Amino acid sequence: MSQDVNFDAAPASFAAYFRKRVAETPDSPAFSEPDYAPEGPNTWTTHTWAQTREIVDELAAGLIARGIKPEERVAICSTTRIEWVFADLAVSCAAAATTTIYPNTGAEDVKFIITDSDSKVVVVEDADQLAKIIDDADITAQVHTIVVIRPEEVAFSERVLSFEQLREAGRALLAEQPGVVDDAIAGVGRDHLSTLIYTSGTTGRPKGVRLPNRCWIAEGVGLLERDLIPVGSRMYLWLPLSHVFGKTLLAASMAYNLHNFVDGRIPRIVEGLGETKPHVMCGAPRIFEKVRAAVVAGRGIKGRISHWAFAVGRDALAAEREGKLSGLLKAKRAVADKLVYSKLKEKLGGDLLFLISGSAQLNPQVQSWFAAAGITIIEGYGSTEVSAIATVDQPQNPRLGTVGLPLPRLEMRLAPDGELLLRGPSVFDGYHNLPEKTAEALEPDGWYHTGDIAVIDETGRVRITDRKKDLFKTSGGKYVAPQKVEAALTTNIPYISQAVAVGDGQKYVSALVVMDPDLLQSWAERRNLGHLSYAELTQLPEIKASVEKHLAKANSRLEHWETVKKIAILDHELTVENGLATANMKIRRGQVTKEHQDLVDALYPKEG
Repeated sequence: MSQDVNFDAAPASFAAYFRKRVAETPDSPAFSEPDYAPEGPNTWTTHTWAQTREIVDELAAGLIARGIKPEERVAICSTTRIEWVFADLAVSCAAAATTTIYPNTGAEDVKFIITDSDSKVVVVEDADQLAKIIDDADITAQVHTIVVIRPEEVAFSERVLSFEQLREAGRALLAEQPGVVDDAIAGVGRDHLSTLIYTSGTTGRPKGVRLPNRCWIAEGVGLLERDLIPVGSRMYLWLPLSHVFGKTLLAASMAYNLHNFVDGRIPRIVEGLGETKPHVMCGAPRIFEKVRAAVVAGRGIKGRISHWAFAVGRDALAAEREGKLSGLLKAKRAVADKLVYSKLKEKLGGDLLFLISGSAQLNPQVQSWFAAAGITIIEGYGSTEVSAIATVDQPQNPRLGTVGLPLPRLEMRLAPDGELLLRGPSVFDGYHNLPEKTAEALEPDGWYHTGDIAVIDETGRVRITDRKKDLFKTSGGKYVAPQKVEAALTTNIPYISQAVAVGDGQKYVSALVVMDPDLLQSWAERRNLGHLSYAELTQLPEIKASVEKHLAKANSRLEHWETVKKIAILDHELTVENGLATANMKIRRGQVTKEHQDLVDALYPKEG
């Protein structure tokens, strides 16, 4: 179908875009929230777009009543939940700008983000988040209002309000000045600051990325023009709303009139999919890798049937693409679907049209594995600096291994060294308080240096090969893309969930790897070793032997200079909590190597 869209005629701000959606489909379901029952299925409560506007207007008026001014920052520190959505929309409707903070950010970085952004209001989820800021003198001198979403164990005051108290203040102001929110929205233009997102980064202090309102309009309208999904589809929204990908999904929701089921509890994703039966879900590659790993690691009769089914699916897919699908292979695929694929689809809700992977590169093997079962994963590409989605593939005709075509109005070209450059209305307007960093990333004529090495194929689709700064060179003079090596390991060696390739200046490539805790525990229990800790299990000779046994298969996916000669198994995961992964699950390669330098050195014994 052809979407009726016009970027130039689209609303001027994110708030106006929201109001347009409310006006067009006031009674359509917009957002649903779970009851957070700790056990058993959750009950979901739905808010229409009109009901959402009522809540948002009260919160926006409450912010205005508390003295928030246009483009002043309101920081939000919470897990993904419906109140985050309401708060962010309210900030926009109050003509202010949202500063996002991941809830697992440490107190020191929380202070840096709040003070660097000069946020005047902070919305926190609960008492734990409140504790990070309530007694800090610098924050107290700057922040005049703190709003707490979950009021349990919180002492409220003139400065610390509950979510409901902010709404009450808004209702009082609206009673006196009914048009106060309308007036605020009318004063916002496309170049006014909408969102300030601090990149977690893989090194150093986070940088505040300034995203004006035009960015979200460009994303919403551009995604609608790409005609990805039917208007009115259901989406499961679990991604961190502190991350730019989550924010873009809100713009997509307004473009497509999506019904969002909002729940950021990662351990409940599978249960949530079963309860809500969405048409689409977006996620990071790690989520899809874990689903595949759990199935691939199956043992016994079920495991053998599963392996057979996916082999059939792979063969059928290849034959279908060549126009040579035989009746026998078609019949085998029907059996495989009944025994395996249908059960996997049902576990994912049963109504999925496709999945979208973003925030990091998806291994084509994982994408092919899902495709063999009739589940399409399309890949997108972007960064905080380009409002999350710069390119995205078409679900109707995906090209595996690429991240698709650029959104309308986004120009792209390759620098002489292969770096991808982008220019368009969704590109940020600079780093907050960092003019030198801005000048390094943004050329005067608007071209943004992504830092990613890319290839553009004959159809215009983009394939990302690696981060420019991550490439390393062996002593033999060959460049190695660590992402490619790591993907080969995690996809082809059972139980490996994370990997870090090393070998800069060395004769060969090695890797530090991490075993999947859940799969490792299942392995242990089948062998009466469940009493052992995760750290103990990782160092068992049997585990090391299994990894070595499957290394050849992983290396068969690599060029000879990329092949991994030695592996060291870590006795812990790489997590946000231990500082070895970012909040959106990207591994901090440099930090991992630095903290495990003794292990790396042992992989390269000195000669003589």
